[in-house]
Amino acid sequence: MAEGDKVTTRFTWRRIHDRGEFLGLVPTGMEIKTTAIVINRVSGGKIVEEWSESTGVLEATRQRLEQERIERERLEKELQLARSIQQASLPKEVPSLQGWQISPYYHPAREVGGDFYDFHLLSEDRLGVVVGDATGKGVPAALVMASARSMLRALAQASNSPGEVLRRVNDALVTDIPQNMFVTCFYAIVDPHSGTLKYANAGHDLPYLWRGGDADQLRATGMPLGLMPGMSYGQKEIELDCGQGVFFYSDGLVEAHDPKGEMFGFPRLRALVAEHGEGAPWGICAWRNSTPSLGKGGSRRMTSPFSR
Repeated sequence: MAEGDKVTTRFTWRRIHDRGEFLGLVPTGMEIKTTAIVINRVSGGKIVEEWSESTGVLEATRQRLEQERIERERLEKELQLARSIQQASLPKEVPSLQGWQISPYYHPAREVGGDFYDFHLLSEDRLGVVVGDATGKGVPAALVMASARSMLRALAQASNSPGEVLRRVNDALVTDIPQNMFVTCFYAIVDPHSGTLKYANAGHDLPYLWRGGDADQLRATGMPLGLMPGMSYGQKEIELDCGQGVFFYSDGLVEAHDPKGEMFGFPRLRALVAEHGEGAPWGICAWRNSTPSLGKGGSRRMTSPFSR
């Protein structure tokens, strides 16, 4: 349509959105109808100005926003499910051992991962302590974590050796775990009467032993659970004297970043444990001032697993 020096063109086309992204919208298979009006001003036989308006962009934008809303709802439902699995897998009660202080602290991150801890009540008053982390986020990590926790609980009753328990759990987990996923785990067994702590490690961050104002790592090595069958896990043993303690944690602690992007890191954690171990002023554990039944006075303290 022409009027004066202006020419107006109106056209409509339809297409199926099934190939590649369009304005950030992934293919939906839906029909997108576009109606456009173009007005050109002609001078001397040439187009010197042009105005246009299209409804297709608005429709595509509306579909993209709707798609984003549906995806957000799906992710939130998945996070809620993962959180419920994770919370259901945590111990409901903290074991009570005469002469020992066990103080768990658990603070989940915004993104639900596979962090977990557990206690195993064993024969002869011994206690198994587990801290672990399944790789990944969301429901997959939570399900792998729950599976590993169940296997550890079942097999812990069959052996007094942390290394043997990890070996059996690894062989069982290899057949069930999805590819490219694994579980790190530190497993210790404490004898509350003698003060001995036997432990083995499957690729987890090393706990810290606090004694006399210093902090040393409990070193033990081993492959994470679920990667390869037939792995062996070396076992070590120490004796905790009265007034000493062990600090377990997961990687979310050392990998935390401040607003400037600087990571907390292992050196800071070690310095913190060394400086504040006695009296536990950080709020995740506490001392018992006297335990006459130990025959030594003082107290032993085990700081239980710390999660993101």
